[in-house]
Amino acid sequence: MSRLSPMLTLWLLAGCFGSEVLSATFTFSNNCGYTVWPGLLSGAGTAPLSTTGFALQKGESRPVPVPSAWSGRIWGRTLCSTDSATGKFTCATADCGSGKLECSGAGAIPPATLAEFTLNGAGGQDFYDVSLVDGYNLPMMVVPSGGTGKNCSATGCSVDLNGACPTELKVLSMDGKQGVACKSACEAFGDARYCCSGAYGSPDTCKPSQYSQMFKNACPRAYSYAYDDKTSTFTCGSSPDYAITFCPSPGTRRHPQRPMRRRRAHKRTAEWCTRDCLTAEEPCGAM
Repeated sequence: MSRLSPMLTLWLLAGCFGSEVLSATFTFSNNCGYTVWPGLLSGAGTAPLSTTGFALQKGESRPVPVPSAWSGRIWGRTLCSTDSATGKFTCATADCGSGKLECSGAGAIPPATLAEFTLNGAGGQDFYDVSLVDGYNLPMMVVPSGGTGKNCSATGCSVDLNGACPTELKVLSMDGKQGVACKSACEAFGDARYCCSGAYGSPDTCKPSQYSQMFKNACPRAYSYAYDDKTSTFTCGSSPDYAITFCPSPGTRRHPQRPMRRRRAHKRTAEWCTRDCLTAEEPCGAM
């Protein structure tokens, strides 16, 4: 189940109210070798943005004005198309299920790389992170501009994790040869230990798993599991603008293929990936 990181939830609540004066610009840039369809979801009590979803061609950038005290999530959809018979719009990864280009208040269906924001939250600060708690589908970086504070810096995941994703978490292309997304262990197995739920619903009882550690090794500034707050939440003062870039690194720009309609049965054997392995072109081997 999709879940906001605990610290961000508090800041979302703190930042839900305030004036609607335009305070920031989010500039979306697509450095991928294929079209990305950003989705935008406003938090509870927060006014929706001027768009909740659009197409961003390769090499294209688009600014989106954001009001004061806005909170919400942003992600990139891939492998999208419109059915010629029904007119229904769908995406193979991170679809929002609206059936349209605009997500219209719907969130991303995991697995999805997420950027989470609370502008003008507690203490007048912006809080933001990039999260792999709901899995991963494409590289994404968030870079503030004009902000202040020692923790006001870039965050995200610039590595292509789809090729190196463990077999039991991998979403495969139609031909079964290429990974197009990587599930979280929670989504793949539904185990409370991975979902940080039930008896494991606190920082004391829910610890990093071999799978979340794989994400953390590759993307040390991104959330890897629900209580990964210390190294994954960033803050800025002075109301900065933000650049949100898909496929920020040259090695992450290749075009994905559509996922298989029927996925292979996954063995529940752990595959371990080192940071070097995760940045390579070939998948890691099981240990």
